[in-house]
Amino acid sequence: MFRSPTAAATGDNGSGTGGAPAGAPGPLLALAPMQDVTDLAFWRLMAGYGGADVYYTEYFRVHADSRLEKWILRSIDENPTGRPVVAQMIGNDVPSLVRSARELQRHPIAAVDLNLGCPAPVVYRKCAGGGLLRDLPRVDRILGALREAVVAPVRFTVKTRIGFDSEEPLDRLLPILARHGVDLVTVHGRTVAGMYRTPVRYDLIARAAAALPCPVLANGNIDSAAAAETVWRGAGVHGLMIGRGAIRNPWLFAQIRQHLGGTAVRYPGGHEVLAYIEALYEAVCPPGGREAQQVQKMKKYLNFIGLGVEPTGAFLHAIRRADSRAEFFRLCRAYLSHDDPMPLTPFPVPLGPGDVLAEAPC
Repeated sequence: MFRSPTAAATGDNGSGTGGAPAGAPGPLLALAPMQDVTDLAFWRLMAGYGGADVYYTEYFRVHADSRLEKWILRSIDENPTGRPVVAQMIGNDVPSLVRSARELQRHPIAAVDLNLGCPAPVVYRKCAGGGLLRDLPRVDRILGALREAVVAPVRFTVKTRIGFDSEEPLDRLLPILARHGVDLVTVHGRTVAGMYRTPVRYDLIARAAAALPCPVLANGNIDSAAAAETVWRGAGVHGLMIGRGAIRNPWLFAQIRQHLGGTAVRYPGGHEVLAYIEALYEAVCPPGGREAQQVQKMKKYLNFIGLGVEPTGAFLHAIRRADSRAEFFRLCRAYLSHDDPMPLTPFPVPLGPGDVLAEAPC
């Protein structure tokens, strides 16, 4: 699963939107795990737009009394994408992580992934996710135990940030990752304290790629095909992990393949973006649910999509205040009833310090 794919392997989505010429090498493209966002329904929808080469689950919360969440297991057992799945865990208790890793290997997964990067305060204050970067001796113990527990053909991978409140721990973390024979490492080029607002340190991702004997995926602010090529080539990484950019633009993986394959990148028109939002509503809001809850759930996705719709922030401001399905789609139609091509890269919309986008899902 960690070989660079070819266009023949990644394929076209059947609607003229994807694929480099057969045999053209490219980066491994992974859909990032985003809690309560990249669920089974979203995977199914994403696959129809060309999709990623590998899909990471939302994280399984692991502690002494935990059980594998059934709704996340469904993403594995009912995987609709036809692509490999990586099961991600978050936690800090060694016996519990080992138990969960062994249980996960009874399901059709390509790898078990340990989350060392989640910047949510509710997570890192418990010394889990990104909080573990403040305790590298514990990370060392966890990696050693998991390396022993995860057996071939299942791989053992790690997703990390460059440090907690500075990049200083990175040079101490990299030898630990190498010593335990981790099969692949994803590096988000921000600190935990940097959340999603500070510049991404692609130079430090490049340092990790040069230092580690395993493949490295770059993560952070990859929101266009051109940006993907710049990061892939500039950082010397094996592949790219994309989260928010793919939610905003489900055509992004196909566009990257087009760009790297030397074909013209196809941008959707406004009506196509509107159709995506309508399909997303139908996919993630099952019939019979309360309308207010469904609209609220959609706002999680529109927080990302809205940044690529128009430059003033007016659409994002208005959609956040919609309180019914009718109002929600009235606003979408008002801004998207056109056929102008939309790159869907984020506009520099002013965001306040308490804006929800400052704390995007892990």
